[in-house]
Amino acid sequence: MRTQARHRSPRTGRISTSLRRVTAGVALGLAAASTAACGAATTGASSATTQQLTAPPASALDGKGEVQVTFWHAMGGKNGEALQRLTDQFNQRNQGRIKVTLQYKNNYDDTLSAYKTALNSGQAPDLVQVYDIGTRFMIDSGSTVPVQSFVDVDKADISDIQPNIAGYYTVDNTLYSMPFNTSMPLLYINRTAFVEAGLDPDKPPRTLDEITAAARKLTVRDANGNITRYGFGTALYGWFVEQWTALAGQEFCDQGNGRDGRATKVNLATDEHVKQLEWWQRMTEEGLALKFNSDTAESDNAFTSGKTAMTLESTGSLGGFLANAEGKFEVGTGFYPKADASHGGGPIIGGASLWIVGKGKDDAHKRAAWEFTRFLATPDAQATWHTATGYFPISKSALDTDLDKQWRAQRPQFDTAIKQLESTALTKATQGCALGVMPQARKAEESAMQAAVHQGTDPRQALQDAEKSLDSAIKDYNQSVGG
Repeated sequence: MRTQARHRSPRTGRISTSLRRVTAGVALGLAAASTAACGAATTGASSATTQQLTAPPASALDGKGEVQVTFWHAMGGKNGEALQRLTDQFNQRNQGRIKVTLQYKNNYDDTLSAYKTALNSGQAPDLVQVYDIGTRFMIDSGSTVPVQSFVDVDKADISDIQPNIAGYYTVDNTLYSMPFNTSMPLLYINRTAFVEAGLDPDKPPRTLDEITAAARKLTVRDANGNITRYGFGTALYGWFVEQWTALAGQEFCDQGNGRDGRATKVNLATDEHVKQLEWWQRMTEEGLALKFNSDTAESDNAFTSGKTAMTLESTGSLGGFLANAEGKFEVGTGFYPKADASHGGGPIIGGASLWIVGKGKDDAHKRAAWEFTRFLATPDAQATWHTATGYFPISKSALDTDLDKQWRAQRPQFDTAIKQLESTALTKATQGCALGVMPQARKAEESAMQAAVHQGTDPRQALQDAEKSLDSAIKDYNQSVGG
């Protein structure tokens, strides 16, 4: 596994060891803003946001004994086990000072729903994990202390955080939450099938047209004409449409993708999106792509069973793909394919981040939650997290740890994700859309995709219907937060 030198940095023990101020050149929008700006956001997208809370100093823990921190999260299975191991490590190091207790809240939707309910009842946790598309709501809730505020108070150096990852959670030059479990999309291929079809597995398709050409060679039919292997197949997942938008250098919602002001409209019925759904229709009509719904589990299983030879998925699926395909075929990876070779953008990160709750909390609990948050962002913790889960480490230095190097040496497929992240410029398009009703927008995307692929609806009409269905939801949300 090779990592470009420009992303390497000295290995450090913690985020804030040197307590150096982030320099102005660090990663678009990550230079520390003033403490006053964090306390009351007054410009751009946050102009109508509830006044933000500010971070207490490190002395807030003095004389408080062992502060109990409740952390709500959505990590189940092996991911939850890995989080528990890191939590145990932190608790052991901070015995008598801070103790973190994990509470699993099922999936992302349920976790955010539980948090909204808790805000009304005064039973909110001290720290909560929220998926990427919940960012705008969390900012507008005014219930959290922006991570930027702690960075400013501590004069912390956060230059080790991957710029493209921090960029998603940065609005108005304020890093609102700490990225944690991060993923990005990749093209996964059956290398064995590629060789059998006379294709070069070291040169996977880079565009949708190239996927079509490869799929024609990869699709296999039996003597009766029945398809036994499709060249391509992936879930009708809205996240994939958002990726093509960013790759085209376009913004998914107005107001600079919700970064210049609160977004009032999503850009679904665009020529680019129409072309993408038309491509998907042709692929299924020609028998080159297997039809799926929006659940990625079904399409993932089809890929690892050999039913499809190419699929789209996040980096977080690599470990499962390698394990489930073992003994059947060799898994390969490629950059997320562009809709058009001329497009010069890049993909958007996904996953979730950590939000420090301030509403109704005393300074000791805010500070204790921050101490745990920054521990999880250290190179060693991120290397442990990355190698245990497959999520992309938010720390550049994590990639330089022996643990991470050894893990990647056994999984060279992950090299693709590193190269893809490093080659993506951070722009408003690649930052992603900060929209208060982004979860609903993604479901609307999926409705349009299903109408086009499963029902044969004209793609432009399907996208127009989906776009229109969001108008009232966006308006109602913005009015509810004073926008």
